[in-house]
Amino acid sequence: MIYVFLAEGFEEIEAITPVDCLRRAGQTVQTVGVGGKVIKGSHGIPVTADITADEIRLDDALEMIVLPGGMPGTVHLGESAAVQKAIAFCDTHDKWIAAICAAPSVLGALGLLSGKKATCYPGFEDSLKGCTAIAAPAVRDGRFITGRGPGAAMDFALELVSVLTDTGTAEKLAAGMVYEK
Repeated sequence: MIYVFLAEGFEEIEAITPVDCLRRAGQTVQTVGVGGKVIKGSHGIPVTADITADEIRLDDALEMIVLPGGMPGTVHLGESAAVQKAIAFCDTHDKWIAAICAAPSVLGALGLLSGKKATCYPGFEDSLKGCTAIAAPAVRDGRFITGRGPGAAMDFALELVSVLTDTGTAEKLAAGMVYEK
């Protein structure tokens, strides 16, 4: 199971692109509404989440959580007790934790990126606390995957597919969608 958290003001492309790519790759993904079932993105697009944050199950079936960026979505993710519990569970149980754009700042605030390499939206580097910030579309370090911003959503999503399946599956998916680097 993969949970993609949607908080009011999330960056739509950073949430929907990973959901789409992961589902195309045969992964089980649920969007999780933080604060309700219908969540409006930062560009006014309402998205109906599959479940609410109250319905998540933190157990062995969980493989990954994904935190899209956007403002004020990132702030709402950082303030959510459910998101904090999911991050702590994944950290304790060696599960994948992925965040893009401003959302790596949520992980930085918890000290989870200290000593690691990561990327984020330009201007958020100082919030990564002890991390080596790299200006790359997607960065994987251990079980953490970070993405730079909206324009890097496809690279980020394909990195998620790659770690949950394999590089060949990610490459076939990219080719089938006519995605060229």
